[in-house]
Amino acid sequence: MGYRKGYYKKNGTYVQGHFTNNRSKSFSNRNNGCMIIVLALFAFSSIISCSESTDSTENITNSNSGSGSSTNSNCPTKTCADFKTQAEAQTTYNSNRKCYKNLDGNGDGKACESLK
Repeated sequence: MGYRKGYYKKNGTYVQGHFTNNRSKSFSNRNNGCMIIVLALFAFSSIISCSESTDSTENITNSNSGSGSSTNSNCPTKTCADFKTQAEAQTTYNSNRKCYKNLDGNGDGKACESLK
């Protein structure tokens, strides 16, 4: 919108100054760049917020399962109490050391050393 100064018509009458819409009725080309940037930022922020909510959901699931740590959600929660012998715990630990790193408390590669 712009302000139009007062002017005289051909018949001699005076038209007082007023605000007018001096843009064309079609979408203005000078704002297309801004609109594209705004839409791109909106799309990017929605992608980020969706991925963060997925991560936080996995962390909540893991913390509710009793482990208290935020490990990979594909790993089942196992503790030394879940095994009868050290050999069972060691076999499970060897199958995936990253998932079952809580079975090896001191990091020496032997799982559940307190079991016999």
